[in-house]
Amino acid sequence: MKRLIINSDDYGRTPEVSRGIRAAHLLGVVTSTTCMMNIPTTAADIKIGLWETPQLGLGVHLVLTADKPIGPYESVKSITDENGNFLKLAALIQRINDIDVNEVKAEWRRQIEAFIQAANKKPTHLDSHHHSSYFSPSLFRAMLELAQEYDCAIRLPVVNDSDDMAGLPPELIGPIREYAPKLFAEFNPRRPKAFFASFYDDLATHDELQRIISEVGDGTYEIMTHPGYVDDELLKASSYARQRETELKILTDPSIKQAIRSNEIELVTFASL
Repeated sequence: MKRLIINSDDYGRTPEVSRGIRAAHLLGVVTSTTCMMNIPTTAADIKIGLWETPQLGLGVHLVLTADKPIGPYESVKSITDENGNFLKLAALIQRINDIDVNEVKAEWRRQIEAFIQAANKKPTHLDSHHHSSYFSPSLFRAMLELAQEYDCAIRLPVVNDSDDMAGLPPELIGPIREYAPKLFAEFNPRRPKAFFASFYDDLATHDELQRIISEVGDGTYEIMTHPGYVDDELLKASSYARQRETELKILTDPSIKQAIRSNEIELVTFASL
């Protein structure tokens, strides 16, 4: 049986991104999203989502590289800059061996608990902004321990029919290939069979999405997407802004729904794993 999760990352990045994700679900093929709980407006966006899009799967997008942590500065010193903001992606990678994983795990737990407080239920799954939860064995273990603790699934960033890792910084892929299988064997988390990260930026096209859909085989697969509406807040905060409206247009195109039907694919959420 072919099953497909189409997940929109970054719910809560701005209220307009959240509104676009809800539109991608109501009018298109998106089945799931992951929430950035360190953004102050995300809790309100979740409340709207529970009312407007009750069938949309809701997970937690664990954050280490955007805006500020939930916890106080004294508790997150190894993962923040002098202004109390999370490190940017390049800085996090540069300092990956010096961060305190206990600080990270405590902060991620705060983010999960903030979701539970807002949604009044546990998340369907965990993934991470910029895939930061896979950047070291200790970070990956922390995510797996939290997924086990909260009894939820995780994202599996492995390319279909290979051991390649999708969407991760090239300089980290070699080490991840070494430790990820061992940790998967130890924890055996619920996760999809494979992951498609290519529908992004210049490859966020009808043709690419159609190609991905044609590759879905038996089992459960995940496609990562980033739809949304653009506003000034997003333009100031993210380099991936205008592209979100392009993704939204494609994800709500009737031809994509038709391709999914033609390939006899069932659209599901992480809750089905």
